[in-house]
Order: sequence, then C-alpha cells, then structure tokens
Amino acid sequence: MTATGLTRMRGKTTDTDPQPAVRLLLVTGLSGAGRTLSLKALEDVGFEAIDNLPLTLIARLLHPLTQPGNSRGGGDDDSHAIAIAVDFRQKDFSATAFDQATAPLRARDDIDLDVIFLDCDNEILARRFTETRRRHPLAEDRQVMDGIIRERQLLAPIKDRADLLIDTSNLTVGALRALLAGQFRPRGDPGLAVSVQSFSYRQGLPREADLVFDVRFLANPHYVDDLRPLTGRDPGVGTYIANDPACEPFLASLTNMLETLLPLYRREGKSYLTVAIGCTGGRHRSVYTAEQLTERLVAAGHDVQVRHRDVDKL
Repeated sequence: MTATGLTRMRGKTTDTDPQPAVRLLLVTGLSGAGRTLSLKALEDVGFEAIDNLPLTLIARLLHPLTQPGNSRGGGDDDSHAIAIAVDFRQKDFSATAFDQATAPLRARDDIDLDVIFLDCDNEILARRFTETRRRHPLAEDRQVMDGIIRERQLLAPIKDRADLLIDTSNLTVGALRALLAGQFRPRGDPGLAVSVQSFSYRQGLPREADLVFDVRFLANPHYVDDLRPLTGRDPGVGTYIANDPACEPFLASLTNMLETLLPLYRREGKSYLTVAIGCTGGRHRSVYTAEQLTERLVAAGHDVQVRHRDVDKL
C-alpha cells in the first residue's frame, strides 16, 4: 500500500478518561534503503526512536505505556509515539518472526501500528554498498548483489503487508525527510502537507504518488534547439509552454480540482499527499507544470513543497 489511506485514529476510550493509543511505527526494508535516515527523520517530528530492538521485546516495551494514566509528556495525542527499526541485524529475524510479533499488536485497540517498508532498486543498493565499502549483512563471502537478492526474497512477505511502501531509489536525503515529516506529523496538527513532484515517464512512475497527471499533450520544448538544454524553471521554456492554448485551461482545472480534494483528504485524516506530474523526459513540461501548480496552491494557503525527480537526467 502507498501513503493513501495510511492514517488511522484508533484508541481505547472510556466516557470519563480517554486514553490515546500508543502510536507505533516499525521501520524495516532492504539494507541500504535508508532505515537509519528514516529513524532520524521520525525522531525530528517527535517520535522516540529505537534502532535494532529485538522483535520479542517490542510488546514488553509497550506494556507500561499502554497502562491507563501513564504519560511521558508531549502532546495530548502523541504522548506515546515510538519508531522502531527492525532488520536482519537481529538474530533469527525473518518474515515469519515479524508476523508473529506484529499480529498481536495489530489486534489491540490501545496500539496504533503502521509498518513502513523501505525499498530501493538493486543496482542503486549495490552502488551504495560499494561506495561506502560496507558489507551486506546477507552477502557473507559472496558478492553484494547476492545478498541484496536474497534479502529481497526473504522480506517479500513483509513488503506485501506493509502499510507504507517508500521507494528511496530516486529520493534525496532531504526528500525522504520531507516525506516522512509530512506523513507522520503530530496528530495535533490538522494540516495537510502536499508534495508536488515532476518526473520522467522514461524513468518510471513514482511509487509514492497518490495522484498522477500526464502533461505530454503540451507543446514540447525539447524540439526547439535553443530550449532543449534548459529546464521548465527557465523563463524561455515557461513562455513556450504557456503559449500552448491547452496550458492555462489545464492548470486552472487541475488547481480547482485539488482545491476541492485537499479539504476532503484532510477531513479523512490524511496528513500527506503526493501529486506527480509527468512528461517524457522530466525536464521541461512536467517541471514547468509542477512549479506553476505549486505557486497556485501556495497562494491559496496550502502547505506545498515541490521536487523535480528527473530534471538532471538526460
């Protein structure tokens, strides 16, 4: 599952003393995909971060936190917000052991559990291990790629049942932090963080996208020699695209549609929305449209960030 529909507000309450559920995130995924960075990002938004806690100890850790009247400070709704990274560094870690540890937690009303699975392309993972000269935990005396493939196979059942799948293949450190901060902002904050990103269809659809729009119908600056080396952030490219009679009606309709949808997403408890705008190369039309859409949404009072995933790829 992607970010859509992730947020849940479960809690065991009484008529006299509402008791908010412990908010628990289990962060797992492929080695090298960004678990440590994710844990730090979650810590920055108020989670107590614990790295490499044995699965058998999770329930024991949560026991005192779920007792009535227990408080550890913080906000009213997020007095208990914990993020735990679990992976193959633990002895006897497996998909079966993970399911056995998490199934009882999911059944409880006093724990609000989400599993975050961090994914990444094999080639990019191999390059990360090579560049940092780290050994893959499952490679032993074999090549790094052997360890990556083996780990992917072993973790496949966990990935299939995760609440949030994040592909870090094309995410910068800043983009990963922004995504997690928006998705898991404190529950007392009623806002909806919007991420608008451009992308190239040649490089594939962004897996984290909630809404995807194709702007390959707009006039393409790639076929103008003077504009080809530029990007959608350059004035000349912007003028060329804006002169297409289809451009302004599309931008106006897209903005109006999002203006209608954003309050509805917010009402349903969604805290983060990713809008992806794609064109062939991810350099001109999608970049310009993403910038224009961001400006219009910000002017309307929305919290919006813009990112261009493939603008530097040829």
